[in-house]
Amino acid sequence: MTTQQLLTPAEAAERSGFTLDTLRYYERIGLLTAITRATSGHRRFTPDDLVWLGILRCLRDTGMPIADMRRYAELARAEGPESLLDRIALLEKHDTAVNDRIALLERQRAHLRDKIDYYRSVLAAD
Repeated sequence: MTTQQLLTPAEAAERSGFTLDTLRYYERIGLLTAITRATSGHRRFTPDDLVWLGILRCLRDTGMPIADMRRYAELARAEGPESLLDRIALLEKHDTAVNDRIALLERQRAHLRDKIDYYRSVLAAD
């Protein structure tokens, strides 16, 4: 791999949308592993690291708890069909939670829109 393909932490943070502190935290808790280091000891991120950060971004943005993200990372590092079955189960559980959250948000949005319509009708009546 050429050094041109490697990204500094700042570049990885910018491309992933995570802060530098989050990248350090994710490495400390085991969500990021085997991060390449420059001869100076500074972290360098590979294109594969960015792909993994994209997965973590999706999981985080959809509300997956850190403990589940850590479990998913452990499973992703494991090999064999058992790991795949466990990953599927974990992601299906999370998908159900995301679906439930979307349904709740849709109900809450309907409530907001009803309020907006009510206030507009009050204004129109004046």
